Amino acid sequence: MQEMNIGVIGTGSMGTILLDSFIESTAVTPSQLFITNRSLEKAEKMRDNHPGIHVVEQPEDVVSQSDIIFICVKPLQFHNVLERISNELVPEQLLVSITSPISVGQLEDIVECKVARAIPSILNRVHAGSSLLSFGERCTTEDKDRLTRLMGCISTPLEIEEDITRVASDIVSCGPAFFSYLTQRFIDGAVRQTNITEEEATQLATDMLIGMGKLLEKEIFTLPTLQKRVCVPGGITGEGIKVLQEEIGHMFDHLFKQTHAKYNEDKELIEEQFR
Repeated sequence: MQEMNIGVIGTGSMGTILLDSFIESTAVTPSQLFITNRSLEKAEKMRDNHPGIHVVEQPEDVVSQSDIIFICVKPLQFHNVLERISNELVPEQLLVSITSPISVGQLEDIVECKVARAIPSILNRVHAGSSLLSFGERCTTEDKDRLTRLMGCISTPLEIEEDITRVASDIVSCGPAFFSYLTQRFIDGAVRQTNITEEEATQLATDMLIGMGKLLEKEIFTLPTLQKRVCVPGGITGEGIKVLQEEIGHMFDHLFKQTHAKYNEDKELIEEQFR
């Protein structure tokens, strides 16, 4: 990949995941990275872990040194950061948001540079899972290819339309937390109802998830064919599936309604800031 400097404003959870993943995948070297955080101690900890990273004091300093700038702050902090850096950005630079409630159109109204969005997942930490890409009108084919190649070093990039941003992010970015919670409840039920220990149940459930992922990755089974193969007529699995069918009901419909309600609430607050 052509050498370029990457800036990261915000070294919280997702900013740290991006930095660790980019370096460990050899997509970039530490010396190509310019980072800052509201609490500089967090940024300095990243430098301790990856000697060579440039820690700078202000977001403006990140912009002045970088070709691509990732903004990895909370949605309601975004406008403040943009106000600070908008006059420093030049048309050749690419500004990348990692948050869903802010559209690329809103960003283009404030800055004069090229704009994109790249929503990562915690799975990117092991160079797996998807990342969701959206591009502003100023982005050229070369810009799109450059960001897609960069994110491709740590994920499977997928370009999406604006109208599915939230649901796609629910699946890609929130999904690991949702299914981690369900797995923990699965384990807790096994421990309550039988003599298995939590340690034993956790190990078995973890191994099961890893193995199931490999079956799907190698396309040995799809989700429906995997269920069909395990759930033989009149068997024990079928009895368990009956419980799931009765208990789950419209649970996931309610989940998506709730995440979209919060998304719309955040969008309204952000639109007030951007007026």
